Amino acid sequence: QVQLVESGGGVVPAGASLRLACAASGRTFSIVTTAWFRQAPGEDREFVASSSYGGTVNIAYADSVNGRFTISSDNAKNTVYLQMNNLKPEDTAVYFCAAQSRIRGSTATVEAYDYWGQGTAVTVSS
Repeated sequence: QVQLVESGGGVVPAGASLRLACAASGRTFSIVTTAWFRQAPGEDREFVASSSYGGTVNIAYADSVNGRFTISSDNAKNTVYLQMNNLKPEDTAVYFCAAQSRIRGSTATVEAYDYWGQGTAVTVSS
């Protein structure tokens, strides 16, 4: 089993930056891909960013965040980060970390992931 704990959310004005962290514990050696998803009120959970094999390959971003968000990894700390710059009100959501223990399907889909964190809330005011 893998446990994921997110942190770093908060309330910020438009244009500000935040860095989210996802700390993994348990069978971390089994993780192939780690991703960030987000879910706004009344909306489906949507893909934000992902990377595989300790952040070295298969780095991908949703079009809506490409150029503003950066996913990175500190493998010594078993932690994945999401640096979010130039935040917009439409980025307001609960952000979830997810981990995949074997490659299957598209890494941009909820169904591809085996483990999820509890989420951290981000609110961007206009």
